[in-house]
Amino acid sequence: MKWILGTLALLIVGLMLKLSLLVYAMYVLLGVLLLSRFFTRTWTEKLVVTRQSEGDIFQIGDRTEVVVEIENQGALAVPWLIIEDALPRDEFSQISQRIKVDGGRLRLTRLARGETESLDYSVTFLQRGYYQLGPLLLETGDVFGLHRRFRVAGEPHFALVLPKVLPLQGYNLASRRPMGEIRVVHRLFEDPTRLAGVRPYQQGDQLNRIHWRATARTGELHSRVFETSRVAGATFLLDFHTHSFQGAGGNVSAELAITTVASLANAVFLMAQQIGFISNGRDAADRIREEGWRAEYLSRADAQQRASDPLTNDRLKPVRIETRKGTEKMTQILETLARLEHTDGLDFSEMLATIISQIPRDATVVPVLRQVTPAIAIALGELVRRGFLVTVVVVAFEKDPIPDWAQPPEWAGLLLAQGIDFRLVNSEESVMNLCAQAIVR
Repeated sequence: MKWILGTLALLIVGLMLKLSLLVYAMYVLLGVLLLSRFFTRTWTEKLVVTRQSEGDIFQIGDRTEVVVEIENQGALAVPWLIIEDALPRDEFSQISQRIKVDGGRLRLTRLARGETESLDYSVTFLQRGYYQLGPLLLETGDVFGLHRRFRVAGEPHFALVLPKVLPLQGYNLASRRPMGEIRVVHRLFEDPTRLAGVRPYQQGDQLNRIHWRATARTGELHSRVFETSRVAGATFLLDFHTHSFQGAGGNVSAELAITTVASLANAVFLMAQQIGFISNGRDAADRIREEGWRAEYLSRADAQQRASDPLTNDRLKPVRIETRKGTEKMTQILETLARLEHTDGLDFSEMLATIISQIPRDATVVPVLRQVTPAIAIALGELVRRGFLVTVVVVAFEKDPIPDWAQPPEWAGLLLAQGIDFRLVNSEESVMNLCAQAIVR
């Protein structure tokens, strides 16, 4: 646009001063500019992009091949074209590398009429996450460089990489046995098919509870006592607030927290118990659904810059998977953990106040935290006073795995003051041995 405005200004000056040579030159330049805008628009609109990528769900360490084809279906040849398949730059440029890319994603080429060009590269997933592969960035222009046109083309492909699941040596976060059922605090219902014993009749007992044989034998009314229907399991609460993972070791601790929840949930699932999950993080799929990926940019550099800018993530509604039994619940938890992102919204104590009414009382509450603040300790203490069974897992790789319990660290003192059991993990090995540790009281 600035070239056209400048040309028109000089054309007006030439006409006013009757400078025929300048007027002629500006007419020619203006024609070149208009033709270049027409041709670049025609070139970009006639480019058709197709993408091929194998699989949608991956494990850490898996590799996928990406093939992006660009076909010129226009009647004119494209003299030059820059093609680049967009990837989240932070994922492979940060210290904790999340993906590895082999092959070329950027190329300068020329496309004749009907010709097809392809980009072939592979992506290896090094960490769990929800990765957007694409869209394709196209940039072309006239041969003089007077006008360039940019376009985003081709639907992106989304790859879901599940978190690592480690085998545990049993599960006893709510009981002192290496293996076995979880201790149940609240017995909600009785099972009339499972007789536990006989006791003397008490006022209010229904007639169908009376044990007539014992009554006839003793001469006094006796009632049946049934076993309770026990529903155990665990509800995992993960603190994924941005401020909780700041500083050195934040990224490593975040991934270790995800691995801890996934491994514990899998252990409970294998015991055929109910599992649930609540977090103050944000589901990346929800973010993409709300913000979308389509956008108009002035240049390819502008698109790259905006793609690398951090986004404000102030989700105020916790991510929640209802505590239930079933294979689909385990699948939901793993997929949600894979997509989970940090948030600037609710901190852990605020989230707990929001969802406390949605936490079932018949399952162990297992908060997974990186830091324990007085507000968090008080909120968890309130859960204990309400009758919930709470066992906290503190995740931080930089902490001493065997603290000096003669002088407990500050975070441990806060939990001990509230009468809360806790464990400490600082590596994947400690996660695997998590249930072999003694519970601290």
